[in-house]
Amino acid sequence: MKEEEENGHEQHAPQEDEKDHGHHEHEDHGDHHAHMIDDFKKRFWISLVISLPIVVLAPMIQELLGYELRFEYDRYVQFALSTAVFFYGGWPFLKGLKDEIGDKKPGMMTLIALAIAVAYIYSSAVVFGLEGKIFFWELATLIVIMLLGHWIEMRSVMRASNALEELAKLMPDEAHRIKDDGETEEVSASELKSDDLILVRPGEKIPADGKITEGESHVNESMLTGESKPVAKGKGDKVIGGSVNDKGSLKIKVEQTGDDAYLSKVIAMVDKAQKSKSKTQNLADKAAGWLFYLALGAGVITIVVWLSLGKEFEYALERMVTVMIISCPHALGLAIPLVAAISTSVAAKNGLLIRNRTAFENARKITTVIFDKTHQGRHGHRRQRGCGQSGQ
Repeated sequence: MKEEEENGHEQHAPQEDEKDHGHHEHEDHGDHHAHMIDDFKKRFWISLVISLPIVVLAPMIQELLGYELRFEYDRYVQFALSTAVFFYGGWPFLKGLKDEIGDKKPGMMTLIALAIAVAYIYSSAVVFGLEGKIFFWELATLIVIMLLGHWIEMRSVMRASNALEELAKLMPDEAHRIKDDGETEEVSASELKSDDLILVRPGEKIPADGKITEGESHVNESMLTGESKPVAKGKGDKVIGGSVNDKGSLKIKVEQTGDDAYLSKVIAMVDKAQKSKSKTQNLADKAAGWLFYLALGAGVITIVVWLSLGKEFEYALERMVTVMIISCPHALGLAIPLVAAISTSVAAKNGLLIRNRTAFENARKITTVIFDKTHQGRHGHRRQRGCGQSGQ
């Protein structure tokens, strides 16, 4: 099926315009995003199941809950299970470490990868002879929690992406193009070019941005502009592709197609906003970068201090590892994705497409909303405009 779609795309490539290419690009991005969500979901559930016996066998958990479950080679069982969680569940973070270090911008992925790598390597060394404590349960729970946070965030962003797909569906597939002899022909909307003359019959969607050359009608633009009522349109008025013609027939001269079209710009704008990060998210990434260097520094200082105080190397190493593990902020790594996920999801469910995450954050400061209803549209139709003001 995929090969047929690709072949079909190649056969029609000479006729496809930029809009069609952008639509395919958005679909490919959506498919890739959906695949990533499924991947994180799968890694989370598998890692969670494997982590349960690791936590149950952890000496610290047994001591805290007042039970004892020990048997021969239990440490090797924990090692085997933790190895699976580390390499399978922790792979996204290890990959993120490589990418962030490659960009010379250590962030949350680097900090998480540092904590789980130190915990795994040190605990493995303890299993095979080094004196000290094992940190397998800390390793497993950290990976599970971070996988959960990333999965929830990506799933909510995907829901917002579905709103973009609904916007893309507003554009009709076909159009009635008027030929030089006055006859109409059925063509794909992607074939329309600037200056083409098209006919839009009652009840049909307008296939491209343009200007009315003949006819009068009302056009429903609510899904695109938020206009609550159909807008009266006549000769010389501009119309937006994707809006719905009401009762009259219209002849329209095409002006914008492809990426220049209003709907395409809206889709591109919202898609860009979804990929961007707010000031809070950027601050969290910067904080994670600072904590990465702080964790390394604190770890080195810890082992140097304990060794200078005359403690054995194993004793000093254990405390260095402890410091580096607990320096990974579980709350920061989970809270920021959850806040972004919930806000994006709730907004999308209510038909609100966020153009700028920073502005969305600042919306909490709005205390007054002013509606201006003095602007008159064609035929006396009153348009409503609103703006928010932040009280200082």
